[in-house]
Amino acid sequence: MKSFFKQLEAKKLALESLIISAKSSANAVELDQTKIGRLSRMDAIQRQAMAIETERRRKLDLRRLEAAIERLKSGDFGYCIACDEKISLKRLKFDPACTTCIKCAK
Repeated sequence: MKSFFKQLEAKKLALESLIISAKSSANAVELDQTKIGRLSRMDAIQRQAMAIETERRRKLDLRRLEAAIERLKSGDFGYCIACDEKISLKRLKFDPACTTCIKCAK
């Protein structure tokens, strides 16, 4: 279980730094057409939308990692939240933040 804790903590730190470093990508797009062309502005708006969605997904992943760390601390880690059976070690190694066994995930 200690190796899962280290793995989860490392992933959490990496995600936190990614979220912080990507903040500027989601800034408001300049709407003044005299400064940039219409196509450049549309491209900037598309990049902004993708950056916002990427940040949303990263924050969701961060919450999953934090929840897995809490389950580790409370002793509930490795048990399916749907059927309360053990989650296979192979599945946990692939995704230590998973909350369901393979049977319940289907």
